[in-house]
Amino acid sequence: MQKRDMAKNVWSMMRSYWKSEEKWWARGMLAVIILLSLGQVYMLVLLNEWYNEFYNVLQNYEYPSFWPLIGEFTAIAFIYIIMAVYAIYLRQMLQIKWRTWMTRHYLRSWMAKQVYYKLQVLKTDMDNPDQRISEDIDAFINLTLTLFLGFLKQLTTLLAFVFVLWNLSGILEIPFGETVLSVPGYMVFLCLIYSTLGTWLAHKVGRKLISLNYDQQRYEADFRFNMVRVRENSESIAFYRGETPENEGFEDRFKRVITNFWGLMKRTKLLNFYINGYGQLAIIFPILMAAPKYFAGEMQLGGLMQTISAFGRVQDALSYFVDSYDSIAKYVAVIRRLSGFTQHMEEVDALESKFVRANNTENKLALENMDVDLPEGDKLIEKLQLEVQPGEYLLISGKSGAGKSTLLRALAELWPYGSGKISLPDEWRVMFLPQRPYLPLGTLRQSIYYPQSVPEEETVDIGSLLTELGLAALVEKLDTVDDWSRILSLGEQQRIAFIRILLFKPQLVFLDESTSAMDEELEAKSYDLLKENLPEMAVVSVGHRSSIVERHNVILRLIGNGAWMIERKN
Repeated sequence: MQKRDMAKNVWSMMRSYWKSEEKWWARGMLAVIILLSLGQVYMLVLLNEWYNEFYNVLQNYEYPSFWPLIGEFTAIAFIYIIMAVYAIYLRQMLQIKWRTWMTRHYLRSWMAKQVYYKLQVLKTDMDNPDQRISEDIDAFINLTLTLFLGFLKQLTTLLAFVFVLWNLSGILEIPFGETVLSVPGYMVFLCLIYSTLGTWLAHKVGRKLISLNYDQQRYEADFRFNMVRVRENSESIAFYRGETPENEGFEDRFKRVITNFWGLMKRTKLLNFYINGYGQLAIIFPILMAAPKYFAGEMQLGGLMQTISAFGRVQDALSYFVDSYDSIAKYVAVIRRLSGFTQHMEEVDALESKFVRANNTENKLALENMDVDLPEGDKLIEKLQLEVQPGEYLLISGKSGAGKSTLLRALAELWPYGSGKISLPDEWRVMFLPQRPYLPLGTLRQSIYYPQSVPEEETVDIGSLLTELGLAALVEKLDTVDDWSRILSLGEQQRIAFIRILLFKPQLVFLDESTSAMDEELEAKSYDLLKENLPEMAVVSVGHRSSIVERHNVILRLIGNGAWMIERKN
């Protein structure tokens, strides 16, 4: 990622919050935090001046001045502590408010227009969006505030103490033969050279941490996701006796985590060797540079201690990049992951479908010149002309890969590849049932009503519907909270999905192999319930079983290579 792109991505992710409806609160809070940070720097300047007086008092044995100076130190330290504590507290308050807003913003973008689904179908390289929303957003905000406020504080410290150090340094006279070279404020120049060289070396030693941190986050998320998949598909794996290959998958993904972590450890060890050596040398370096003036009698003990303190402050400020290199490496990795996620969502959201949606005033579903393509451009269905009337049952059949489910995705606005006109009445409610229904966490009653909320007053007897579909044992468990997708078999889940149709009462329903796990008797019963309770509802089914054919009066056969034919029963 280019530096220009990096800065652009950071600004793009930041500005949305700072221009949001919370902008004045956020800007005001940030201003207070900055003022507290500047106040801390001012306290440090006062403390630096206190060093001069205090150590001179010690050198001159001025006992009457000792306790007043201790009192002055106590006051400075107390104010500094208050400022430091509230600076961190208010920063955390801003962090949680920012994270809340940004998480909601990303969740809305992820859930809007079925982006969460399209990312899986159209962007196979998009890994672990859950981690990017839950962890990377928090890390981005935390590191943004930490690095920005830290940089601002160190910049202020540099501006405040560089003048102090300049005045304390005096003039260094370097003899060159018969001439003498005078260097005013020489300690400032020495500090600048020391810090610049240290920063350059830190970058050379630690730059590989950026890619290592990026990969570590990805490998950890992949390992965690693999375990989630095993938990979600535990029954299938158990039937297959698939423990061995799953363990091999765990081992493979965990090996990547450990191998990368060893690389991270080794590079961090080198960086820590360097940073600690750099920091320890910074303690003795100013003493060595100021010692000649002290032993020459040109500087008192207080002046020496004040110079050492001022040098340390300036050196810390100039060495901010060195001290924060590990955090900066993590920050760059987080930005890459979040910006990549954002870019993928924007690309998917920007995919313009060529399918034209229109209001049908003739009370029917009509498809005109309907083409359904693969992403590579190959035709699945070409020039489809189709009408579905109220109360009509249409079956879409064909070989696997002919485009049956993809046609449903196109009708549901989940598939952008293709063209044609799709018209149906604006007032029609439409419902799609996938082969594997989704049952959210919560009570069984909530799962049955999904995606609707449970009404305060129920007008439908859920118990009788469950009993009619052979699920009488569940009537007493309607208000029990559990993971029903794990407890119920696929056939039971599919029957619950049919109850959802009766509750939602759509004018048009699409069934994508929604009875595949039922026996023929239950399948017939489910279709009869729809016919009996919703006689004017149009039904479009996808299926392979011969038993389902007799339940439909129109059959659309997808032959392959774009070809199709329609059969109507008398």
